[in-house]
Amino acid sequence: MYIKKYYLESLGCAKNQVDSELMMSFLERKNWVPAKDPGEAELIIVNTCGFIEPAREESIDTILSFRKLYPDKKILMTGCLVQRYASELYDDLKEADGFFGNNFLQDIDRVASSVLEGKREIFLGDKERISEEQYRIERKRLLSFPGSAYVKISEGCNNRCTYCSIPIIRGDLKSRSIESVIIEIEHLLEIGIRELNIIAQDLASFGKDRNTNFMELMKRISEIKGDFWVRLLYFHPDNFEKEILSLMKNDPRFLPYFDLPFQHAAKKILKKMGRRGDGEEYLKLISLIRNTLPGAVIRSTFLVGFPGETKEDFKELVDFQKRAELDWLGVFTYSREEGTPAYGFRKRVPEKVALSRKSEIERLQVGISERRLERFVGANLDILVEEEVREEGLFIGRAYIDAPEVDGAVVFRTSSSVRPGELIRCRITGRAGFDLEAVDEGYS
Repeated sequence: MYIKKYYLESLGCAKNQVDSELMMSFLERKNWVPAKDPGEAELIIVNTCGFIEPAREESIDTILSFRKLYPDKKILMTGCLVQRYASELYDDLKEADGFFGNNFLQDIDRVASSVLEGKREIFLGDKERISEEQYRIERKRLLSFPGSAYVKISEGCNNRCTYCSIPIIRGDLKSRSIESVIIEIEHLLEIGIRELNIIAQDLASFGKDRNTNFMELMKRISEIKGDFWVRLLYFHPDNFEKEILSLMKNDPRFLPYFDLPFQHAAKKILKKMGRRGDGEEYLKLISLIRNTLPGAVIRSTFLVGFPGETKEDFKELVDFQKRAELDWLGVFTYSREEGTPAYGFRKRVPEKVALSRKSEIERLQVGISERRLERFVGANLDILVEEEVREEGLFIGRAYIDAPEVDGAVVFRTSSSVRPGELIRCRITGRAGFDLEAVDEGYS
């Protein structure tokens, strides 16, 4: 049997990572074999991000770099950038041999084989409907650290924030069936996953397009027996599902970790962004979460330099940051995206000013995050082991307070025999920057 080798480079967000894992699964079902090095592969696949300009530049640069390094290889460009700009890329990016979007991933083998045969084509699928078939395959090759996996429960978004290109790229909200999500979770638990990271553009919107809802899914997950974590990523704060707080209180497997992208606090700016809230409402939400779940950890993102953002608006955002005392915070400058309503907004903020505001937020957040971390020193926490650093005699892992890739880590020593992907109980002994130091309960 003829064996075809591929190498996949996955760029962008966690939702893109799930797409990469699905494509790998479909390819390997058709007897493709993954190569450890792109030089060993017949086909190089680059799963791209097209959300903002820096991500698009990274995606194009990656294609150009692979073409320069491997002039004789076939290169298939996939993902969000293709979904958004397929025809332009087909005409202008001759370095790519084929183009595959982010829908109906079960067709990846056909397109990949076609590229190997020398045919240059575009395949985009249908972004107006979700492909349940693409989620039926069991993901056996995961790109996360051992023991952790992302579970994508919907595609697209109906929120229509004026700056956001997600509806352009992935279309309107399309929720998976609850049964397909449960089947996938049960499979992941069977292969040893301990942390289920539930992701979507807005979790609370799940099911609104198919006569169900987010809490129905969460209750079904809570009925699954076993020792595992459920981490919920990305709640639009205007749509926050308060009922989830009761579920977390009653089922500690649902981690009290909240990713709430507030984006701003000035009502004028939020309204221009197409969002309903304001800083005071968001502070009340933060208080509700922390009063209900004292151990809650809250991450957010801010968007600075949005058209029309004045010094007073920015000052209001800084004041909100100080009062909110968020555990984790990411800050981005506004990216003007063609096709979005905000693209035509006037009173654009100079890039230099936006970058200065970003730096000010980041400087302030360092002290806030470090203070927030101090409250865990002396506590006993379960740690998901990610890797061993043998030469140092220590391990690196994450507690419930750390989401994969974006937050801090826990560096610990143990006298026990542990492997990546396992949970171990540790006592937090100190803090080093954004990381915590720990020892297991039996360490001396």
